[in-house]
Amino acid sequence: MSFTSHSQDLLSRWGNWSVKNPLLVLLIVSVGVILAYFYTAKHLSINTDTTELVAPDAPFQQNSRKFEKAFPQDMRTLLLVVESATPELAKSATQRLGRLLEADKAHFESVYTPNDNGFFRKNGLLFLDIADLQDLSSTMSEAQPFIGRISQETHLSGFFSILDDAFVSSDENGKLPVDLPALISKVSLVLHQTMNGGTALLSWEELITSSKKITTKNGFIVVRPKFDYAQIRPAEEAINAVHKAVAGIQEADLPEVKVWLSGEVGLEDDELAGMSTGTFNASLFSVVVVLGILLVAYRSVFLTIATLVTLALGMVFCGAFAAAAVGELNLISVAFAVSNIGLGVEYAIHFCLRYRDNLARHIGKDRAIIGTLTSTSPSLLLCAGTTAIGLYAFIPTDYQGVSELGLLAGTSLFICLLVTLTVLPVMVKLMPLKTADKPDARQVLQIEHLPEKLALLTLHHAKPIALMVALLAVVSLFLMPQVETDFNPINLRDPNTESVIAFKALTQDKETTPMTLTVLVKDAEKAKALQQRLGKLASVDKTISLFDFQPGDQEEKLALIEEMDLTMGMQTCEFPALNMDNNPIPAIQHLLKTLDIILPKTSNPHELDVFSAFKSELQGLLREHEARLQPYRHSFLAKVQTALLGTLPQAMNGMLASFDAAEITLDDIPPDIKERWLSKEGWYRIQIFPRQDLNDLDNLEHFITDVQTLEPDATDLPILYWESMKAVVGAFEEAITIALVTIALVLFSIRRNLTDTLLIMTPLVLAGLFTMASTVLTHTPINFANIIALPLLLGFGVDNGIHMVEKLRHSVAEEQNMYQSSTARAMFYGALTTSSSFAGLAFSSHQGIASMGLVITIGIFWIMVSTFIILPAFSKLVLKNNKVNV
Repeated sequence: MSFTSHSQDLLSRWGNWSVKNPLLVLLIVSVGVILAYFYTAKHLSINTDTTELVAPDAPFQQNSRKFEKAFPQDMRTLLLVVESATPELAKSATQRLGRLLEADKAHFESVYTPNDNGFFRKNGLLFLDIADLQDLSSTMSEAQPFIGRISQETHLSGFFSILDDAFVSSDENGKLPVDLPALISKVSLVLHQTMNGGTALLSWEELITSSKKITTKNGFIVVRPKFDYAQIRPAEEAINAVHKAVAGIQEADLPEVKVWLSGEVGLEDDELAGMSTGTFNASLFSVVVVLGILLVAYRSVFLTIATLVTLALGMVFCGAFAAAAVGELNLISVAFAVSNIGLGVEYAIHFCLRYRDNLARHIGKDRAIIGTLTSTSPSLLLCAGTTAIGLYAFIPTDYQGVSELGLLAGTSLFICLLVTLTVLPVMVKLMPLKTADKPDARQVLQIEHLPEKLALLTLHHAKPIALMVALLAVVSLFLMPQVETDFNPINLRDPNTESVIAFKALTQDKETTPMTLTVLVKDAEKAKALQQRLGKLASVDKTISLFDFQPGDQEEKLALIEEMDLTMGMQTCEFPALNMDNNPIPAIQHLLKTLDIILPKTSNPHELDVFSAFKSELQGLLREHEARLQPYRHSFLAKVQTALLGTLPQAMNGMLASFDAAEITLDDIPPDIKERWLSKEGWYRIQIFPRQDLNDLDNLEHFITDVQTLEPDATDLPILYWESMKAVVGAFEEAITIALVTIALVLFSIRRNLTDTLLIMTPLVLAGLFTMASTVLTHTPINFANIIALPLLLGFGVDNGIHMVEKLRHSVAEEQNMYQSSTARAMFYGALTTSSSFAGLAFSSHQGIASMGLVITIGIFWIMVSTFIILPAFSKLVLKNNKVNV
């Protein structure tokens, strides 16, 4: 007895036994499902750590781990960007937020504020260039009379009196003190916003100095959260704690403080949240559409329910296998569930449609089930085997996520097929589906006539179709070199999330860009020498190491700082606190009289506009004060004083504290700063900033290549992105080659026919070629997400090729047109269910998920075109000895 006959006999015996004992079969399966469910729940978890999904043992990953071991405080961090209307409020909010987070030991391991600590507050001026420090000294000299006066009169009356005297002085001397128009313009703006229900602050730090190296409206906090990798979002609790702390630092009468969450952890959390939401919405869409397709395909609620139940049972057993095989699912391997849904449901569709055809021939239910089982099982088993080979080809690759995906998805195909052939026959046996359920000709939908028309087109016009396909193949080959790749993870994420917005904003500033490289050097002298050589590279903007925290030209800078201290002439190192002014109205009225005298004499148009607007705001202030009830006038004036003078003490105290700067040696650098640049093991860290925008792949490659010529072991984000891209592309090229060759050899060994083997491989190769060409036309680059579509399309294309060639080989004996057979209809509806499972993803806000949905949808379209149009046309030309019915 041949192997085929033996297998047919086994299937027939199994079918006879199962239809006679359906309840026993379901009981055994139910017990197995319960055991599998509890085993899965106990042993299967999800690990969302993505750090080593790609080439975990590659040199670039080893360098990254070396960096992480030397400086663990800089890894897996959440970056908080504190943004406010004024530098003073940003600094205050940063300090308060930092203290709140540091006290929360339940959610955070460490909290570090890079540029806001005692060391920089005292010595910040030493890190300025000589020219910037000289400009600041000149500004302070000009502002000294103003500052000295207001330090004695820290209230609204004093402030308006000083402005009054400034106008009088300008009138008498013909020269304005300091930059009076600039000050008046900002005061007018603050008054206008305050009196119109807004919240505003006048920044005295910006008035005193305009240097961006001193003044910034952003604060930064680096947080190391505690993770729970058993959750989909491991940092969710920590991020919720951040949001709670941010709400706690807001002041009702002050401008809002905006805190952007970014960094590695912030980006991952937003991505996971977006993937969860997008995938959930797409899944709902897919379930509804798939349910509708099954109802149309079967025209039977019972068969639809049987298919869904079979699919659900199969997923439980697949989950148990995943728990036993890997224990943990990563963000890539979790996609095996989607793969099984797409391919697993096709097995059920083939079975159910063949079963309906058997019933339509008025065969008894038992015979119809057994006949379906014996006729569909061999081809389905072959499909599962060849598809699994394609998926198994990814196991030896360095892309760990896809390697596990190949193992799980490939094995799960057999599990789903086994469940289909075990459960589905006994379920249809118990369901009340009879021959009468077959619709008559009047119930057939118009779409059912499409296959007949399609057959006439493909088989009667085989040569023109072949020529057109050849032309398309040539065009596609021409487009193939233009396929774009984009393995920057930022471009895969939702561009509207705050982490991505903040990250892109940081990359636009050379001072804050996170796209830097890092080099570790053991010896101090070697580190200094290497830093100098790195700084001379054309692609490098600047470098930073521990030695940069010992400023140059300290003697000259300290002399300038001492000169500023003497110029200010402050008797104390602390600026006096504000005094509440109970009645600033007389001072305002006197200032208005002065303005009435000054304005007619002002010839400069700009100054005239500024001073006139100021007068209008002061008049509005008096009217607003007069209009308020007596008990509320005090709070109104307090709000105005806070808006105009609230930041003055902080700005001046910060400046006075910087006058205490002293000479810095490396031993003076605080431990919390030093440990980020010199590890406990003695590694000196050199951070290298790019000169060009690294969103451009050419710039990225040039930057990395330049640095690696001097230090091959350089690491950090740009190299992780670049090397991961090369590793993933290499892994897929290797796996696809192995899969295609292996599938072809297996097909040839089974069918013993070179023609059939080539015909089966035709839809696979052509669909792949046309899909890649389509990504060029749709400007869809290949990325970490949509590249996963390739193994899924590989499996689907092989299945369709096997089914169609099998049907074409036996078409002479078929009374129906081959497109109207249960096999062809199953392929058609299988394609619809699979494509609908992924089409919803194309509308996801997550760019990676959307691109994956788009590529898979395009791929399935080309597979169907290749299977239903191109393959029959080629078969008509190749299988000349066969008469193909039309």
